[in-house]
Order: sequence, then C-alpha cells, then structure tokens
Amino acid sequence: MAGDQVGEVALSEAVFGVEPNESVLHDSVKNHLANCRQGTQSALTKGEVSYSTAKPWRQKGTGRARAGYKGSPVWTHGGVAFAPKPRDYSYTLNKKVKRLALKSALSAKAAAGEILVVDGMAVEEIKTPPSRRS
Repeated sequence: MAGDQVGEVALSEAVFGVEPNESVLHDSVKNHLANCRQGTQSALTKGEVSYSTAKPWRQKGTGRARAGYKGSPVWTHGGVAFAPKPRDYSYTLNKKVKRLALKSALSAKAAAGEILVVDGMAVEEIKTPPSRRS
C-alpha cells in the first residue's frame, strides 16, 4: 500500500458529468437527516399528569382565583399545554430525485478532483493493527 498513482480511469459522463443541482442535494441531505431523527421527545399533557381531578377549593367565596384541578398547565407540576409526543419525521424522496442527488454529488466531487479509485487492495494479514499503520 504505497499510495502511488498507477493510471487514470475514464468516468461515465452520464454519472460524473452532470451539472450539480444544489437544490436537489439540499433536499437529499434534509431527507437523510430527517430519516435519522429518533422522534422520541415526549411530555405529559394535563390529562396524563398524576393528580386528583377534584377541585382544590370551592368555586366561590374564598377570595382566591377559581381553580379546576392541580394538573392544569397553569399550576406548578401540572401538565404541559400542547405537549410534544413521539412521532415519525421520516419521509421519502422520489426515485429520480434520489438518483439526481447522487449523480450531482459524484459530479461535484469529480469536478473538484476528489475521487480516488483503488485498484485491488492486497491484505497481508487479517489483523487490524497492520492495516491501521499503512
């Protein structure tokens, strides 16, 4: 594994000669990141909080503000108004858009000269440390 340049390879114009489309690349990256999201965020709503549903005090005559129950979002330790719930953020892109995004990315890399083709990788030992050294 000396890393010497041996020759050059002709790349297909259909894949590596496409005009890079930034909009499609952006959509593809957003799609990938959205599909990676776990979506496990959660909080308790006022109906899910573990509190008694009885009124804390009577409606009139105490001089205090009226109150329905302690699980209300207005109260401390009450539920969350419009609490987030687990959901799936993933969505699919059209096949042609996916293909165009891949071609755009490969074309941009080829235009920048950042593509490297490896011609056969001979492994002397099937061990990790020697392969890391080279």
